[in-house]
Amino acid sequence: MLIIGNLFVFMSFQMLIPTMPPYIKSIGASGLEIGLVTTLFSVGAVLSRPFIGFMLEYRRRKPLVLIGALSLLLITVIYPVSQVVVIFLLFRFIHGLAWGWSTTVNGTAAVDVVPNKRLGEGMGYYGLSITIGMIVAPSLGIYLFQVTTFFNLILISSILGVIAIILLATVHYQTPEVVKNTNKEELKFSYFDSLIEKSSWFPAFVTIMVTFAYGSIVTFIVIFGEERGIDQIFLFYLCNAIVASISRPIAGKWFDQHGPKGLVLLCTFLTFIGMWFLSFAHSNLFIVIAGILFGVGYGTLIPTLQSWILSQTPAHRRGVANGMFFSSIDLGIGLSGLVFGILAEYVEIATLFQISSFFLLVAIAVTIFEGRKRKIAQQQERAASL
Repeated sequence: MLIIGNLFVFMSFQMLIPTMPPYIKSIGASGLEIGLVTTLFSVGAVLSRPFIGFMLEYRRRKPLVLIGALSLLLITVIYPVSQVVVIFLLFRFIHGLAWGWSTTVNGTAAVDVVPNKRLGEGMGYYGLSITIGMIVAPSLGIYLFQVTTFFNLILISSILGVIAIILLATVHYQTPEVVKNTNKEELKFSYFDSLIEKSSWFPAFVTIMVTFAYGSIVTFIVIFGEERGIDQIFLFYLCNAIVASISRPIAGKWFDQHGPKGLVLLCTFLTFIGMWFLSFAHSNLFIVIAGILFGVGYGTLIPTLQSWILSQTPAHRRGVANGMFFSSIDLGIGLSGLVFGILAEYVEIATLFQISSFFLLVAIAVTIFEGRKRKIAQQQERAASL
């Protein structure tokens, strides 16, 4: 029920993601302001997560989950009120605060019910709700944006949000005993300590690099389709979702048996190839191929990175680690929206995709380097023990 409820949370939210930039463009936004649609949202999400990560060290899960889902619904409902760019951007920032709350709490609630020895597989199944929501919902949003009004799009998003609240209210949550036995007075809040979990900072950095590359697609793919005259751009998200749904459970079991690094390298490379196919697309065929590559690559990569982060984190700090993971996503996508929003004034969107793809190569390089560094350290430890 938690997986299904979280799916509706992501569906409700993610169907708005690709439609916000063309909508705000239609009411007079500049290229920079289009980028700020993504950036301000991400800033809000990153700012809120340390506070909720701290609360998860001593608060029970259910009320926090429901507060997050309700907040997302309320901000969604008020979007059509504004036809002014500045006010719209303010709404995006507030939406980001609520999103940071909800994703952190829901992900932590999922970790609480998954056995440690099946963490990769369990979070892989939970990650399907994120992956499918992030991939199916944008295609639905794009379709509705093209065939109906923005108000109707918001209406359908709100209905999905109501369903999410109903489903999440029925879940039997499990709060770890160490959290139940902790009093707020025993803890000292530090914004930095609640923002970063030091034991798993490296996969969080890889997540930033990967999502920085993907952020250019999130912000500009609909506008790219309009420029190229591709009327079925939603096929990218649809094919992505289908392939990711098939590959993710298999990848989760691979993670539990063999670890994350080989999987991260393969999936990042496939995502890189997919971005170049997308940049050369002038027809639906290339859109489909790019979607398939992203389904295997990016669709598997994000849950794998989450499992990698959580596998290196103590149980009582998983709320903070989850917050760091989602903040890494939002930071990467948000910075990408700002940087490429500025660049979009000077280069074609296809070129933006190509430029952003090189951050995937950075992710590959640092993963290989970190793996070799750790291997050398282990060899030195064994030699010292002998």
